[in-house]
Amino acid sequence: MTAWPDQPVIHEINTLIWLRELSSRYGHPVTLGEVPAVAWDEVVPRGVDAVWLMGVWERSPAGLEIALRDESLQASFRAALPDLRPEDVAGSPYCVRNYTVDETLGGPEGLAVARAELAARGVRLILDYVPNHVAPDHPWLTERPGCLVPGTPDDLARDPDAFLEAGGRVFARGRDPYFPPWPDVVQLNAFSDELRTAAVDTLAAIGDQADGVRCDMAMLLMTDVFAKTWGDRAGSAPAEDFWPYVIPKVRERHPDLLFVAEAYWGLEWALQQQGFDHCYDKRLYDRLLHEGAGSVRPHLLADLDYQRGLVRFLENHDEPRAAATMSPERERAAAVTIATLPGATLWHEGQFEGRRVRPPVFLSRRPEEPVDMELLAFHHRLVASVASSGMRTGGDWRLLDCTGWPDNPSHDNLVAWSWTTGSARHLVVVNLSDRPAQGRIRLPWTDLRGRPCRLTELLTEQIYERDGDELVDPGLYVDLEGRHWHVVAVPAGP
Repeated sequence: MTAWPDQPVIHEINTLIWLRELSSRYGHPVTLGEVPAVAWDEVVPRGVDAVWLMGVWERSPAGLEIALRDESLQASFRAALPDLRPEDVAGSPYCVRNYTVDETLGGPEGLAVARAELAARGVRLILDYVPNHVAPDHPWLTERPGCLVPGTPDDLARDPDAFLEAGGRVFARGRDPYFPPWPDVVQLNAFSDELRTAAVDTLAAIGDQADGVRCDMAMLLMTDVFAKTWGDRAGSAPAEDFWPYVIPKVRERHPDLLFVAEAYWGLEWALQQQGFDHCYDKRLYDRLLHEGAGSVRPHLLADLDYQRGLVRFLENHDEPRAAATMSPERERAAAVTIATLPGATLWHEGQFEGRRVRPPVFLSRRPEEPVDMELLAFHHRLVASVASSGMRTGGDWRLLDCTGWPDNPSHDNLVAWSWTTGSARHLVVVNLSDRPAQGRIRLPWTDLRGRPCRLTELLTEQIYERDGDELVDPGLYVDLEGRHWHVVAVPAGP
């Protein structure tokens, strides 16, 4: 398979739920090694470059017991699945007991078959890595305690919610600096040489089985963040940060392994500098969901190399479903936005179909919901059209100015950009408000002067005849209803 695309399109799949629904559809248990070809085709529509099989590793029985006793978790389970049954709770995929594919999902052999099926379709495989914590019954608690943040019997007696005892030792429960400890996991020590060596080996083993790795809460291992969280308890900080130590050593064994960071708190650029190929763009998500063009536009003024290293998304397993938080018009406008910006793009399984219920990752079942066939067709057309356009192949991207008139400031609600890729040229204009907006956008291609131009909508093939001189100056006149857009192909010179 060729090298990773610069701006891959990733489809996240909740593996446990997906296989359970396939088993129900086909009337017999379906594991990763037995997924029918048609089911693989369904999760890799045209334009998808990679599938992230979320939650394949062996889950913790001890973590499951904790989850079953946690009333707040149980309430969240029942809210998502009113007819919840005990067997629907499988435990958290981020409470990992072992980085071995769960036998109920098909084991390592099944994963190898799944990877081959994806590769046959030109699609790569991404798997999870949880660098910050492990399950309370993970072998390291007895075999490699030096990988963990230690505690004392006094700590345990004073704060049993933050510490636990295992194998005659006390360890800290996993946490981040802003929230109480998580009850079902044990904290790894980012400053430990033993942990760093083990992390390299673990990631290299994941690289034997996949083409990319999504690193959960990657910023928690950064020296500044980790020291803030754990202080002297973790020991002295090494001279080198965690990720700059780990990633190059993994890449000695797997040079093409893609590293994707779940990242927050404005640390995306720092993590890119520490070796990650792509980091979550949570700020764009928040601005598209809660704000408008006035906050989106400044975000897109950032350095292009930085933007290419972001992951644009509208939902994932941690965020509410887009269909539940956005109107249909807003969701489509936001989807056009993230699909046509530089950077990787993440789509969540069920998002295309308009699912509204986000099942907690502990569950192996979700409620049945009707498929929004119109929304499904829109997403498939969008992803496929953008892929075939060449926009995502690393061409020249530019944020364009939107101008208006003194008595009509509605152009402030428009965002616009252009792509130039070889002989292909495209213009994207999106109205990020609920009201009509008018404005002019100067196109950056001066060879349009002196000739008529035919602009073709990428998703509908509608054609607009325009004068080239006008397109360059004063600019293309646009008049868009609320939450509407143009994605048009612009012909190259004669």
